[in-house]
Amino acid sequence: MSERVRGSVINVHNLGAIVRLEDGRLVAAPIGDVNKNRAAYTRALEHKDVTLPFDLAGRMAVLAQTRVDEVVATSEPPALTDPSFEAQIAAYLKSTEAWAPSDRPQPFERHLIRKRQRARAFQPDDPRP
Repeated sequence: MSERVRGSVINVHNLGAIVRLEDGRLVAAPIGDVNKNRAAYTRALEHKDVTLPFDLAGRMAVLAQTRVDEVVATSEPPALTDPSFEAQIAAYLKSTEAWAPSDRPQPFERHLIRKRQRARAFQPDDPRP
């Protein structure tokens, strides 16, 4: 008994291929199926936003035989902003403002000044031409 699923090819190797299904599971595609449908696997590997239909049996997936050339771009773009995460970052940055008082150089500037002073102690007195 097999189920029809969609997935992205994430690796093609000597033993077959690794496919990440839309639900996040990883399954293997046997080398025979990869060799038979090499063009589809290669195209899906090169274009990460392409998903292919697979027939899943256990932890093995074979490319669906109906409409082998069916290639559909992922319809949902990933969320690029997360308001709760942005709020956490803002709260953290607000809490660290006291670490760098505005009346003194920034911590990284103080660090660089100390490094320059230390480097001068190790420089030779007469520069070579």
